[in-house]
Amino acid sequence: MTGSTNASIDHVLGELSVETFLRDYWQKKPVLIRGAFPGFESPIAPEELAGLACEADAPSRLILEHGDERDWQLKMGPFTEEDFRNLPDDGYSLLVTDCEKLVPELMEVVEQFRFVPDWRIDDLMISYAPPGGSVGAHIDDYDVFLLQAHGQRRWQIENPPVHTAYREGLDVRILTDFAPTEEWVLEPGDMLYLPPGIPHHGVAVDDCMTWSIGFRAPTQADLVGGVCDRLATLAPEERYRDPDLKVGDNPGELDPATRQRLREWVLETMTADANQLDRLIAETLTERPVDHADLYPRYHDEEIVGILDHLHEISELQRTPASRWLLLEPNGDDPGHLCIDGQSHELDAESLPLARFLTQHVHVPGEALAERASNASARILLEKILTAGQLLIPDEDEE
Repeated sequence: MTGSTNASIDHVLGELSVETFLRDYWQKKPVLIRGAFPGFESPIAPEELAGLACEADAPSRLILEHGDERDWQLKMGPFTEEDFRNLPDDGYSLLVTDCEKLVPELMEVVEQFRFVPDWRIDDLMISYAPPGGSVGAHIDDYDVFLLQAHGQRRWQIENPPVHTAYREGLDVRILTDFAPTEEWVLEPGDMLYLPPGIPHHGVAVDDCMTWSIGFRAPTQADLVGGVCDRLATLAPEERYRDPDLKVGDNPGELDPATRQRLREWVLETMTADANQLDRLIAETLTERPVDHADLYPRYHDEEIVGILDHLHEISELQRTPASRWLLLEPNGDDPGHLCIDGQSHELDAESLPLARFLTQHVHVPGEALAERASNASARILLEKILTAGQLLIPDEDEE
């Protein structure tokens, strides 16, 4: 990779403070931030992005404005060199999602957006388009920061939204009508924030790469479904019994008395106190939609013992980019939990400082980690995390 992300800046909101941004813009209205990443140079060239799209683990797409089968044709990766050789000179876009999970160094950019809670951050998508390329006018259901990484892109938005209907029969969602109210040309380092529901259209002015930092918001159905799935695993294996069964008028009817009994039986398993419900929600929110486990080193038992015994000698460990972490602080009689990738670890007074430290930072110095894992309880927790492949040593990952 080449270039520099210049990710050591204080924050990426320009003259806006984080407090002002969250109060006035987050999920409310768009804002253009010039020079969000001053001097930004993409560490990934277009050719390297194309190479990434050829890998089986990279979720990638090609959108052809005038495809060989229909307009706005969508092709899914992984791709081959032949696929790219056969592309037209213009009228296409290449998109690769989960880039920070595929290239852990790119977490340096994603980290700059942790003024939004971790559980809301989804992924970094990188797109490339030749001059005139776009994915059409559309609406996203999620918040997104559009960082210009290479070349120029002209962005247009329709705010307030007027047109929300989509053309039928296409592979991708393209608005039937779009009447822009504002437009800007973004240079490398410039960034446009869009809340959900704003119609927008980006067109490459020249060879263009755009980085999209997207945020996730679970649907109520997804969250309830995940919690109920977990409640079901906690339900006893006791089978239904009806020793007081009586003859009914219609054997095909679910009679009122049985309905009442079954309702109560189901509701028994769905009764959870606030702390248990919080834990089930946190487990659901931290589930990995895609594992990506094969991308990262997994340490053998002997290696883990060596890491634990020599933490103070390791310059840095990094949270595995694909993993999702949430801390539940102690509450009343509940000791607190560290939830990672859909699983929860019960904490105690000795392991809580370690859990707090690990959730506050993506990159952790080995010496600071050693201080917080010096007791038996914290060491056991850290051993479980290393065994699960949720922390890595960046140098080994690069090798």
